Amino acid sequence: MGDRFDMTVTYAMHNALRRELHSLARATARGDPDPRNVLRTAGWALFRRALHAHHTAEDDALWPSLRQALHGRPFSLARLEAIEAEHAVLARLLKAIDQALAGPDDGVDLFCDLTGSLVAGLRGHLRHEEDVVFPVVQAVLSEEQWEHFERVHAQRIEADAAQILPWLLDGATERTVAAVLTQLLPKSAHRTYADRWQPAYAMVDRWDAPGRSERRLAAHPPIRPPARP
Repeated sequence: MGDRFDMTVTYAMHNALRRELHSLARATARGDPDPRNVLRTAGWALFRRALHAHHTAEDDALWPSLRQALHGRPFSLARLEAIEAEHAVLARLLKAIDQALAGPDDGVDLFCDLTGSLVAGLRGHLRHEEDVVFPVVQAVLSEEQWEHFERVHAQRIEADAAQILPWLLDGATERTVAAVLTQLLPKSAHRTYADRWQPAYAMVDRWDAPGRSERRLAAHPPIRPPARP
């Protein structure tokens, strides 16, 4: 029997985050005199925006629905609480990494340790969600609860859609691109994605040339897609 809910967008987000974790690990290990320069790249900015949108949508719309659906099942609730705790740990790591940008020069080693912990921790978290949470979502959530999460997730992406959607679909299959655009954009905005957003994204050197990439990204500010009817 097939899955009850189409989780293409969620899997696409997980795959994009994994892709960026690989780039982040390479960017902080390539011998830059100050690896904290990675925090000045467009790649870091896009990664942070997308991760924040994804995690806050889960915190606000998915975990509450799962807790409600799992009422009276303490073992399953304990596993869900472990997943939620991972969000909190990752949030603290991100805050510490951001603070390292303004830290003293002798904090470079600490920054590399924190970045390594983020890469390992988020990789494990994504796998943990797919192994533990996704099957539970398919088994216990109602259509209304899943659709609520999808709406909230789309809303969190919407403000930065011109930048996040090309980032999200970088390297994705044609089938995934078509499915994600159908779910997240009205059809009238698909041409805008193809003609403007994706080419602008392709110009950005995400994890190299600090400053230059950010200027290119800033030159193409978010264009809000037309509202769905």
